[in-house]
Amino acid sequence: MTFHGSHPLEIAGLKRELPLLELSPDLRIAVLNILGDTELVEACATALKDKLAETDYDVIITAEAKSIPLAYALSVHTSKPYAVLRKSYKAYMGVPLSAETLSITTGKPQTLILDEKDQALIKGKKVVLVDDVISTGSTLKGMRELMQKAKAEVVADVAILTEGDQEKWADVISLGHIPLFRD
Repeated sequence: MTFHGSHPLEIAGLKRELPLLELSPDLRIAVLNILGDTELVEACATALKDKLAETDYDVIITAEAKSIPLAYALSVHTSKPYAVLRKSYKAYMGVPLSAETLSITTGKPQTLILDEKDQALIKGKKVVLVDDVISTGSTLKGMRELMQKAKAEVVADVAILTEGDQEKWADVISLGHIPLFRD
């Protein structure tokens, strides 16, 4: 996979150029990488906090890895705890719950893992699922499956951006939408 061109975007009052990643000869996606972009993470967390103001929830849930800074910042701004669904098992995780997803960027299956400690944190709680970009919905589906296994209630899906079919993501609380780029 290679990058070809870029897509200009204004999000949370900030301008960015998103590189276009070629997934196949006729399909490119705009890549939002918030890792290391503290200014953007803070602006997005502030804007999403405002959009969540009327939502009753207890815990923020995200998947490893790119959306972790957003979940952390949102946690700081809302005083709500957060948990990270990991992609590999570590011995300190106890008896985990897991679900499979399919990554749009790698095209390969991934496992999401909820460790034992975080199961106790979310059981019986209202949770908000947070991702940087929701594109195919595979990660979201895996996160929802884990929340069901953990006996948590999902009350909102939140993302900086949605991608692809905008109508499909009408219920997602987001700050913007980007198209798929087809040649």
